[in-house]
Amino acid sequence: MTLTWLGELWSNHLVHLFFAALPVGQLIALLVFGIALLLFLILRFKLQAFLALILVSVVVAVASKFVNPDAIPLTQVAETIVSSMGRALGFIATIIGIGAIFGAILEHSGGTQSLATSLVRVFGEQKASWAMLITGFIISIPVFLDVALVMLAPLLYALARDTKKPLLTFGMPLVVGMAVTHAFVPPTPGPVAVGYILGVNLGWVILFGVIVGLPTAIICGPWVTERIVKGIDIRLPEPEGEVDADSRGLPSMGLILFLVVLPIGLILTSTVVEQMTAAGLDSTLSNSERQTDLADALTTANPLLQVVYFFGHPVIALLLSTLIAIYFLGTRRGVSKEVLLEVSTKALGPAGIIILITGAGGVFKGVLQETNITGALEEVFRESGIPVLVLAYVFAILVRLAQGSATVAMLTAAGLMVGFVENLNQQNLALVTICIAAGATGFSHVNDSGFWMISRYFRMTEAQTLRSWSMISTMISVVGFGLALIVSLFV
Repeated sequence: MTLTWLGELWSNHLVHLFFAALPVGQLIALLVFGIALLLFLILRFKLQAFLALILVSVVVAVASKFVNPDAIPLTQVAETIVSSMGRALGFIATIIGIGAIFGAILEHSGGTQSLATSLVRVFGEQKASWAMLITGFIISIPVFLDVALVMLAPLLYALARDTKKPLLTFGMPLVVGMAVTHAFVPPTPGPVAVGYILGVNLGWVILFGVIVGLPTAIICGPWVTERIVKGIDIRLPEPEGEVDADSRGLPSMGLILFLVVLPIGLILTSTVVEQMTAAGLDSTLSNSERQTDLADALTTANPLLQVVYFFGHPVIALLLSTLIAIYFLGTRRGVSKEVLLEVSTKALGPAGIIILITGAGGVFKGVLQETNITGALEEVFRESGIPVLVLAYVFAILVRLAQGSATVAMLTAAGLMVGFVENLNQQNLALVTICIAAGATGFSHVNDSGFWMISRYFRMTEAQTLRSWSMISTMISVVGFGLALIVSLFV
């Protein structure tokens, strides 16, 4: 009898009293538990990030019912996971898939080597480190960072032998350029996914990514890297078929630059059209109402503006550039249809992993919204006085330090920031994206796969990599964040 009475008291009074007293605190505790579980699964059990994000999303969704009676019903948890994944992948999968094929065609044609060797000839061997910085900055827009590093490693070795300079003199500026655009400038997966989660036009992300990223790359480039890597002695591998310095048979640098710049230019032009159209709308409307009115206004705009806007959509712009690349870098150069098909198909393998991880990040974001965890997080920090940009940067750094993956850090931070950005305009949303990218780029250490990639190809020990790349990546993060704050003063 006593046990029955205690059970009724627990279910009818104590539970509701406890949760009513600290609803926000309980939700924040659930968020902390979810992130801790995510880190534990990835670091301790070595669970693939995709599975870890999905599993944590399910656990948080189920557990939220004990914190908030009005949370996702148990019968709707699976449907929430599926619908969130579907919403995320509609845009992200298309962009990443087409972008992967674009980068693979560029790589297979020798376009990466062509750009690098051409820039070295323009700058001369004495300033080849600046050529490598620019090469990395341009190439990592369409080509994944690890792929570009593999392709250009032989050229780095050749430069080091020819100039009698240390390998890191050229290698680190190359990686700096790659790291900046890989994190800051779409259509690379990280900023694309964050842009989708936060609801920002990719044109603005590209614009601010370049505005912040280019000075960041220059500041953290040869002037700094040469001093940081000074004294690190690397033994070069024996030569085995390095890239031919005169670039015979390779596509021209002009063609490669055109293909890389084309989708970026189209997207930026479309953004200009969108801003021109939005300027005539009622500024007192909410963001959602303005988006609806903007869509209606664009459908009735001048036909020429509609055409420009059509070709400037990221999907159309990237698709057009990819088809042009297939023709000029493949078909016109005598590459068979079978080889082009094989190259394109192989490119979708690595892209598939990234697509699933970014989709799982969208699921995590959806669960945080449905369980009102983002609302609780906003309530906790609303009166803290911490600027939104600083909060975005800190969230990304914390996840990056804990589990290593820049992509997971960007996705997690974006999901946490959803409740803080609802009333921001597109320019400020883009800057939030850049701050998240900056936070997720820095502090690379032994739990980061990129750390081991750079250590392997530059033949450094763990201590040497920590002394060089870890310091440089942190500087990229801090400088990029600082420049984003400066830009925000004018937005």
